[in-house]
Amino acid sequence: MDRLQKVAVLTELADRMRERGSWCGETHLQKAAYFLQDLLGVSLDFDFVLYKHGPFSFDLREELAAMRADGLLELEPQEEPYGPKLVPTPRSKELRDRYPKTLGRFNKPISFVADKLGEKGATALERLGTAFYMKQKHHNLDDESLAKRINQFKPHVLVESAKNALREVREISSEAKKFKAA
Repeated sequence: MDRLQKVAVLTELADRMRERGSWCGETHLQKAAYFLQDLLGVSLDFDFVLYKHGPFSFDLREELAAMRADGLLELEPQEEPYGPKLVPTPRSKELRDRYPKTLGRFNKPISFVADKLGEKGATALERLGTAFYMKQKHHNLDDESLAKRINQFKPHVLVESAKNALREVREISSEAKKFKAA
């Protein structure tokens, strides 16, 4: 997928997340893009690492900044202590209109991610993203061991909360099979 197709997918994802009630700050887009790429197979080509608030891509952060510089995303400031929202611009809609095949191909995966993650706050997204990341990296471990490992990396995520996140990730992963990108 070339850069403009990728940008079309990301701005469509942001719009769909917002339609489903997402705050749509950078953390929200980071986690949504991570699930879109690593769970549903949409080839965004971002490298994710486990970071402060779960899976994070420095490449995606740079791309979001470039999208703002290109007038495709705008920051919508919020009251303290909240960070800004990322809002797709009318220019991003014009770009998306040039890629109907790309967006058609990824319509179901984008909708699936927005449906599953759109209403979740940053804390829930951190838990889910971290649970999915750890499950991918340590697929041979059972949920109890994974939950303890998550708690070791992120002491503020209690073992029981990590187990709940792992259960939810398993459910999301099971449902996602029918929405994977071709």
